[in-house]
Amino acid sequence: MNGASRAALAAARERLDALTDNTSVDASKLAEELTAVTALLHREVSLRRVLTDPARSGESKADLVGGLLRGQVGGESSDLVAGMVRSRWSQPRDLVDSVEELAAVAELTAAQRAGGLDEVEDEVFRFGRIVESSTTLRAALTDQAATVSAKTELLTTLLGGRANPSTERLVVRLVTHPRARSLEAGLQTLSRLAAARRDRLVAVVTTAVPLTEGQKQRLGAALTRLYGHPMHLNLDVDPEVLGGVSVRVGDEVVNGTVAERLEEAERRLAG
Repeated sequence: MNGASRAALAAARERLDALTDNTSVDASKLAEELTAVTALLHREVSLRRVLTDPARSGESKADLVGGLLRGQVGGESSDLVAGMVRSRWSQPRDLVDSVEELAAVAELTAAQRAGGLDEVEDEVFRFGRIVESSTTLRAALTDQAATVSAKTELLTTLLGGRANPSTERLVVRLVTHPRARSLEAGLQTLSRLAAARRDRLVAVVTTAVPLTEGQKQRLGAALTRLYGHPMHLNLDVDPEVLGGVSVRVGDEVVNGTVAERLEEAERRLAG
């Protein structure tokens, strides 16, 4: 997103946080309603263009949204979206992306209230690893010919009763409303947003064997000191790394595995 859209999203996030600080607001219902608004804006190209038209006044756009959503969603959701269309957006798609992000954040807030945010973070990460390792599952979840009900039924079979309810809702929404994104990219976004709920960075840690609890704590503390930021560890075991540890934080990779050292030695010998 460019500057205008980033500022608009930041303002919307502040309004969402202020709203969900009130525990009487049903954050999960808010997420469901914002997901419905996302689907509407994604489907109606001309509508999102009108709602992001800088030539129109913010109040006229807010009134239009209020009329469209009246009776379809609750007042909190309608007010949030009305506030968003009063802002300036660099391009129409940014508005849709931002409403979708608010929906995910609202669901993560519901998980946090219930004490399940850490669980959701871990489950989203593990589900991403399962998708990466199973071409059959990925094909079924991304099949454009498959119906929404078929994908939902498959995910309910996989996750129902086994995962946090917020995890299930987040993944179902992602799979059934992909909006031309890859499944992997969507899961990474959910992981980033979950970490941000606790103002933490996410480190993907790959080792040849599982880390002990003490090793996890020491590594987490070391990464927190290194980055100056609380760190959440997503742990992955891959015997092919042979030994050592590989850590990825965003686009930065710190690789100290035996496999990497062997590859480096081979490169030097070949040179």
